[in-house]
Amino acid sequence: MTFEEILPRLKAGEKVIRSNWGGAELYVKLVGESEQDGKKLNPYFVIDVTGEGYTMFTPTVCDLLAEDWVIVK
Repeated sequence: MTFEEILPRLKAGEKVIRSNWGGAELYVKLVGESEQDGKKLNPYFVIDVTGEGYTMFTPTVCDLLAEDWVIVK
């Protein structure tokens, strides 16, 4: 799947990953709008990495153009 195809799925709460990564990356998910210290926190992506937990994720140009995105069940 392309990033354009998985973006609506991310918005719907599904988890995705690139099949060609094949490393410690488990999935990417979208964290919705929330509040932190009384201020609005805009939505952002996180990636779950084995042994590390969540970290912020910003897709690269390669990620945006890739066609190997899959849904994680």
